[in-house]
Formats: sequence, structure tokens, C-alpha cells
Amino acid sequence: MKKRMIALLALAFTLAVVVPALAEDPAAPAAQEQKPSAQNLRQEIVKLKYVRAQDIQQVIYPFLGPGGLIRFNDNMPMVLTVSAPSENVDKVLAVIRELDVKPADILYTVQLVLGSESDATTDAELQGDPVIKELRRLLRYKGYTLLDSSLLRVVNRERASIVLGPKAEFEFSLMPEVAGDAKASVIKTELRLRQTVHGVKPTAIVEGKATDLVTTTQITTPIESTLNIKSGERTVVGVSKLDGGDKGLILIISAKIID
Repeated sequence: MKKRMIALLALAFTLAVVVPALAEDPAAPAAQEQKPSAQNLRQEIVKLKYVRAQDIQQVIYPFLGPGGLIRFNDNMPMVLTVSAPSENVDKVLAVIRELDVKPADILYTVQLVLGSESDATTDAELQGDPVIKELRRLLRYKGYTLLDSSLLRVVNRERASIVLGPKAEFEFSLMPEVAGDAKASVIKTELRLRQTVHGVKPTAIVEGKATDLVTTTQITTPIESTLNIKSGERTVVGVSKLDGGDKGLILIISAKIID
């Protein structure tokens, strides 16, 4: 009986010490303070000028901090709502100002040249062209004729196209993406040259004569490429030999970033 009373007193003493310590544990409120409540979050509605919310959300997420959120509607891609602790909202707004800038404009000069192995005649405007001189050295074409040339102004990361050729039979399209800084910009350019040829063919031949002629359309892609061009640089994109002859299409472009 005496031993049992001593054990009970020891247990009571232990509980008297441990329970108040647990009740006053400073770690519990500290953990609660680390998680911000909705009342402690600052909310800002941002109207974008040049970029869409979905295009920059992954970049600005790391700056939100605990409990931070970004909201936007696909029907209003140029508006987003930022919710985060006040000091983090300031960081997010600073990042958005760096990202939401007017995209670069690129001015392309496009020349479509026809090279010939048999005809040595070269257009007067191409006689002194340094690129044509280099092509004479590298290719077997003897003569060069300028089929068409044009200027094409494009907004960075947007697709644009023009029609070329004496019969408007070529469609040239491209999409640029500028990388690097202002002093050493490189323009990654995806481009394609398509040719459309219209003709007629008979559906029947009677007594050696074609009858019932129908119109035909053939679309080919002589040149398709992706290349990096320095601003102000001029380059030969590609050479495509035309079927059934000794001639070839040569595409020459230059690109320059403009304000």
C-alpha cells in the first residue's frame, strides 16, 4: 500500500511539471505565425500591355512567397490578379515591369534569285553583289536572275508572310525570336518558301487530241529552314533545284532589329 501511494505521488508530480510546459510551448504559436492568413495578403490587379498573363505566370510564381496566388481569366488574357505578402507583391510588380515591354520589330529584306547552269546572263543589279560573287565561287550556276525582292516588317514572336514571284506563285512566311542583349542580338528565324503551280490536264484524248481539260494545282515547299541571324547580317538561306531543268531557286535574306 505504501509503495502504491509513493508511485501515485510521483506520477502526480510529473504531470504537474509537464502539462504547463506543453501549454506554454512557444513553438506552436510561432508555427501559426509562419503561415500568413488571407487578411495579411495584399492584392493587386495588373493590366498588361504587351504580354499575356499565361505567358509570364511561371516566371513570377517564385516571387509570391507563402500563400501567394496568381489569378487570370482566359477571356481577359491581359489582366491578372496578384495576392501575396506586401513586400512580395512589390517584387512581383517589379518583375512584371521587366517582362511587360514592347516586343522588338525586325525588318527583313528578302530576295528570291534564280540561278542557271546554262544561261550565263546575270541581272545588272546583281553584278556587284558580294553574296552573288560568293555563290559563283561555290555553286555551278553561271547566271543569276532576280525574280523578286521585298521588305517585311515583323513583330518578335509573331508570324508574317508575303507573296513573291513574277506570277505571285511563291509564298514566303517566317516567325522570328530575338535572343541576347542589345549589343549582340541573335534572331532565330523559322521560315518557309512555298510554290504554287497552276496548270491544265486532259481527262480524255479523242483522235489524238486532248479534251475535257481540267485545272490542276500543285503546291511544293522548295525551302524550309530554321536559322540564327545576327542583326544586320545578310545570308543565303537555301538553294532548291527546280525539277526538270538546270535552274535553282536561291533565297537570300537579311534581318535587322529596329526601334
